[in-house]
Amino acid sequence: MERPPGDSPSPVDQPCAPSDPPDRPPTAHAKLDQSSSGNQPAGPGAAGEALAVLTSFGRRLLVLVPVYLAGAMGLSVGFVLFGLALYLGWRRVREEKERSLRVARQLLDDEERLTAKTLYMSHRELPAWVSPVGTHPASQEEAAGRGSCSHCLRVLHLQVSFPDVEKAEWLNKIVAQVWPFLGQYMEKLLAQTVAPAVRGSNPHLQTFTFTRVELGEKPLRILGVKVHSGQRKEQILLDLNISYVGDVQIDVEVKKYFCKAGVKGMQLHGVLRVILEPLIGDVPIVGAVSMFFIRRPTLDINWTGMTNLLDIPGLSSLSDTMIMDSIAAFLVLPNRLLVPLVPDLQDVAQLRSPLPRGIIRIHLLAARGLGSKDKYVKGLIEGKSDPYALVRVGTQTFCSRVIDEELNPKWGETYEVMVHEVPGQEIEVEVFDKDPDKDDFLGRMKLDVGKVLQAGVMDEWFPLQGGQGQVHLRLEWLSLLPDAEKLEQVLQWNRGVSSRPEPPSAAILVIYLDRAQDLPLKKGNKEPNPMVQLSIQDVTQESKAVYSSNCPVWEEAFRFFLQDPRSQELDVQVKDDSRALTLGALTLPLARLLTASELTLDQWFQLSSSGPNSRLYMKLVMRLLYLDSSEVGFPAVPGTPGAWDLDNESPQTGSSVDVPPRPSHTTPDSNFGTENVLRIHVLEAQDLIAKDRFLGGLVKGKSDPYVKLKLAGRSFRSRVVREDLNPRWNEVFEVIVTSIPGQELEAEVFDKDLDKDDFLGRCKVNLTTVLNNGFLEEWLTLEDVPSGRLHLRLERLAPRPTAAELEEVLQVNSLIQTQKSAELAAALLSVYLERAEDLPLRKGTKPPSPYATLAVGDTSHKTKTVSQTSAPVWDESASFLIRKPNTESLELQVRGEGTGALGSLALPLSELLVADGLCLDRWFTLSNGQGQVLLRAQLGILVSQHSGVEAHSHSHSSSSLSEEPELWGGLPHLTSSAPELRQRLTHGDSAISSSHSPPEAPAGPLGQVKLTVWYYSEERKLVSIVHGCRALRQNGRDPPDPYVSLLLLPDKNRGTKRKTSQKKRTLSPEFSERFEWELPLDEALRRKLDVSVKSSSSFMSRERELLGKVQLDLAETDLSQGAAQWYDLTDDKDKGSS
Repeated sequence: MERPPGDSPSPVDQPCAPSDPPDRPPTAHAKLDQSSSGNQPAGPGAAGEALAVLTSFGRRLLVLVPVYLAGAMGLSVGFVLFGLALYLGWRRVREEKERSLRVARQLLDDEERLTAKTLYMSHRELPAWVSPVGTHPASQEEAAGRGSCSHCLRVLHLQVSFPDVEKAEWLNKIVAQVWPFLGQYMEKLLAQTVAPAVRGSNPHLQTFTFTRVELGEKPLRILGVKVHSGQRKEQILLDLNISYVGDVQIDVEVKKYFCKAGVKGMQLHGVLRVILEPLIGDVPIVGAVSMFFIRRPTLDINWTGMTNLLDIPGLSSLSDTMIMDSIAAFLVLPNRLLVPLVPDLQDVAQLRSPLPRGIIRIHLLAARGLGSKDKYVKGLIEGKSDPYALVRVGTQTFCSRVIDEELNPKWGETYEVMVHEVPGQEIEVEVFDKDPDKDDFLGRMKLDVGKVLQAGVMDEWFPLQGGQGQVHLRLEWLSLLPDAEKLEQVLQWNRGVSSRPEPPSAAILVIYLDRAQDLPLKKGNKEPNPMVQLSIQDVTQESKAVYSSNCPVWEEAFRFFLQDPRSQELDVQVKDDSRALTLGALTLPLARLLTASELTLDQWFQLSSSGPNSRLYMKLVMRLLYLDSSEVGFPAVPGTPGAWDLDNESPQTGSSVDVPPRPSHTTPDSNFGTENVLRIHVLEAQDLIAKDRFLGGLVKGKSDPYVKLKLAGRSFRSRVVREDLNPRWNEVFEVIVTSIPGQELEAEVFDKDLDKDDFLGRCKVNLTTVLNNGFLEEWLTLEDVPSGRLHLRLERLAPRPTAAELEEVLQVNSLIQTQKSAELAAALLSVYLERAEDLPLRKGTKPPSPYATLAVGDTSHKTKTVSQTSAPVWDESASFLIRKPNTESLELQVRGEGTGALGSLALPLSELLVADGLCLDRWFTLSNGQGQVLLRAQLGILVSQHSGVEAHSHSHSSSSLSEEPELWGGLPHLTSSAPELRQRLTHGDSAISSSHSPPEAPAGPLGQVKLTVWYYSEERKLVSIVHGCRALRQNGRDPPDPYVSLLLLPDKNRGTKRKTSQKKRTLSPEFSERFEWELPLDEALRRKLDVSVKSSSSFMSRERELLGKVQLDLAETDLSQGAAQWYDLTDDKDKGSS
């Protein structure tokens, strides 16, 4: 009810007037009581008392009327009692409801009274920068209109301006005057732009129109403005605290379904960030305006006819909550509204979706002292809680796993979030107790990301607000670098990071999808509705659909985390919005970006499986995630050589303190060298579910399954078997494991698709049985799917400190090796790097900040950085899988942070093979001649007891493989007297094998070829390994360029022909190449293997010179042994002999 302009406000209209006494805080009820007491009527007279008595007597007579009527009508007493029971029940329910309302009212009154008492301050008590409500006309009007102290306090709170937040009443006056014209613009925008887009998005909305668009008379209010200083000079950063309680009215109609709906009233409260950039040297000075909400605003919309709108086909799956969430998320980072102010503005895409300021790696470690929420026996027995955590940064949300029955949970999970605005964004962690119905709240913490940026690394316990306990977080700020040379360092660092559920990322990729040209038309020459699917491994993101255009413009940005950009690919699929028609495709190896300038590609890309002129314009920007190691703090170790080095810098003459003696051996902890190797055989699967559909789901296909394994922070992936519900993989993976109890191997099966891979089931294997017994083979039922099972074989390989079995291990590995798997490990190398001494100083005087890198092949480990010392103590260990111990070596690099190389060391592993216990523990001199490192390197041979192969050795006393022979494929056990497979060991091979090697037979006139022929029953394949040749015949002046050709007779087609690589100018080539033929054993015994050693005649000629051949009758060859033999080469007429 509005008051005439000339009337003065009543005391009720001004519940929080500034003239109130300072010692008595205002409350709504105090004012109401005063006003009511001032107008209280006089007490009732005698007439009033008589009227009250008559009224009470009349009510009692009315109670007897139903009894009289029941008797007059001859009804039984039961009807009277039934009516009385109904009345008493209704009365009891009403009394309970009134009591609940009184309690709620009392709680509200207490809250208002306490809030008023807390916030109330007189004029003299308020600082100069606080503007009380009474001095603001707008505030007076709102308070008068509301008439409640709670509203007055809310307005008072909004009017308090902190020193860096300024009022903007002048801006509110401008907005109020512009508001009607903004309504006209909105009406044109909705009618000319939004309505056509809505009609094209859904065939059921082709009659969609806006029938009424009015923004109302209440404009948006800006309660405060904060200008952020100290930011980049080419931009102006503003935060607007906005509040909109409007009478907007927007009506829509879908004539086809006679549906009318709309919006009548809306509230919006939040902090809107406005960025004015770039600043240019011409009118209008500002090139563009960007607007967004850093945090999700409070949004409340009063819908009209929403039920009718959601009854339309195609919209029935939506809900009011989903629509509200979509609208709110559209306004929040990383989404932005960009308004260019000048034509032909450069880098519009980057302004609309700029690169993140950085990445925060959040390690959710643990919590302690949480509240107990679980109750039993109706609350008589107090239990614990089942806590889990929600981690939020803007719209990025992560949920941890649930820890059952624990008040001090340990999660050990890692998440990576993109930070777009600093300051402003917050890290929020909420802890809940998991319950079957509604989860209980245990506490919350918030932290501004600016503090993480300043600290670099934060590792703290944060108290939980709204509950009890603390949460342990490690927060790391990762900078974005356009430097590909740092990639190897980042990958080495990530290998030492324990991260789950996903491995740590090494880089991010930002894709600006701009437009496409000349896409193919649909059937009937109809314009397509193109959208784009972008995939990297298992992550797929989709663009919006542009309707009725073969030259669409998207102008969208997508962001991906990359684990290793050297091996990952970007898969782009341009499709019609139905996803059934592919308009074009593109596969881009991300390694191309590593060689591009600034790790950026900005160009047109030609589409395949599309039109001849179909192309896509994208800008791809890669940035490496770099953790500044100078920000990483490590605890100081008392008594370390680093402290001694400080004394060495400024020696004190005559000091009586003795320098501690230099240790001669390392002192690793008891867990060093106790790792084992788990060999995982992914064999096959059965009864998988079919996920592929064709012709819109009418035709049911099969699946393209593959297996993904996760264990000990590592993940492995098998090959894809096309269109098979009972696939056979026969792949082997190896991972280093410890004896920590509770470890699990997780296996997930997926169906490979172009967009998102379909889930086919998962299973978990507890490693306790494998680690205790050493072997497990089992069919595992796949969970979360109707059918399917997976066949796995797990074997624990314990390293043995003896080189006597190395040759047998190498032979067995070569036989069971499959072409689809990586080369199997023959040994495990454990390295403990304790310390270094006498490292060179920087510029001759300052000590460096050294770290070390250990590497074997492609695997490396980086130690921590020890600050400013020439005698660092690292005390770190690393383990490496070794494929060929006789040829590989351990590479050690010592580098200073920011100073480059300080020294290096190359340790051939062949030196370990001749050492006692396969172990070296001593000081090693670095290659530069200045500095030494103390390390322990020990090798363990990995002997498989369940390989299905019996290798032969002449030293039977030391061979456990000979002591425990395995049954092979159902064939009779045979013993061969042929020589075993020999590996030439450098640096001491004669010391290992000379005492056991039999004298070798002289080679024939044409030379010899060394072969292993074996039938692998597990994969039902015939396997042949060509090791090499010796003493080949030289016909001309130059040595030949030999290679070996294999043919499985009687077939002479290309299907059975195999060929090795060609070796240049040698009479004793080494090949070590493996070949396979898939055929059953009975068929293999009917074949003959024709082996020919040939040489190319000349570079321009296709003629081949036959150097010799040998033909093996497989029926007369023992295929169960897998022994390597030398065979004499003969000409075409003779047959080879061994």
